[in-house]
Amino acid sequence: MTAPADAEVGRARALLSGARRLLVFTGAGVSAESGVPTFRGTGGLWNAMRPEELATPEAFARDPRLVWEWYGWRRELVARCLPNAAHAAIARRCVAHPETAVVTQNVDGLHAEAAREAAAELLAATAREAAPDVMGVGRGPSGAALPLELHGSLFRSRCTRCSSRYAGRDEPVGATSADTLPRCARCGALLRPDVVWFGEALDQRILGAAVSAAERAEVCLVVGTSGVVQPAASLAAVTRDAGGRVIEVNPDETPLTRLAAVAVRLPAAVAVPRIVDDRGADRP
Repeated sequence: MTAPADAEVGRARALLSGARRLLVFTGAGVSAESGVPTFRGTGGLWNAMRPEELATPEAFARDPRLVWEWYGWRRELVARCLPNAAHAAIARRCVAHPETAVVTQNVDGLHAEAAREAAAELLAATAREAAPDVMGVGRGPSGAALPLELHGSLFRSRCTRCSSRYAGRDEPVGATSADTLPRCARCGALLRPDVVWFGEALDQRILGAAVSAAERAEVCLVVGTSGVVQPAASLAAVTRDAGGRVIEVNPDETPLTRLAAVAVRLPAAVAVPRIVDDRGADRP
């Protein structure tokens, strides 16, 4: 770690030391070190295809089999990825400090996986937990660390008719023909990936909860987001305008940099443990 970066990490830790209410707002960069492809960076998923071909309501209406085939491939790809040191440190912070909130733009489920691991590690959880709902509410010990998923989850499906939701992390997607596509167990209608596609609005309950968390936060830690997708990218500004401070962790400058009291130019898995987790305080 370079001396300037080390100094910025120290400044970030100092800001957090006096804060009780922390909002951690993450984008694709926090998961890149887990092997999850980003959308807009080098090697991003959208470099090989246009979004409107696979990730819009129109694309699904035109060819649901093709869309499900692609999402099935994405599920298989992401299911092999594990939470990295940044996910783990954030989860430990949440379990130890329940006033911490996590809001993510990611659909990869790695924050939730890290939350379960942190709960087992720190609270010696042995009982099986109830599945959280889309608002990040869980009844088990990892409930405090579960994220608000602004853009949905790759591992959930939603009914196109009755809006019932189904978890499906370990279930393969049958996309060999229209007849094998996932169907709703309640009404029989076609299921779709429970993600927010281009041209769709965010779930207003989830967005409202995220904005409320940003308003209450004394510090907003922004990790690995390009800062270009609205309205999610405005959360840091909400915290700043409410009198809080913003810390940015990103190897590159972004449109959010101008809001930041501290900008740490390091990868998430290197910087975040040193900022939020006492375990990482003395790491080089």
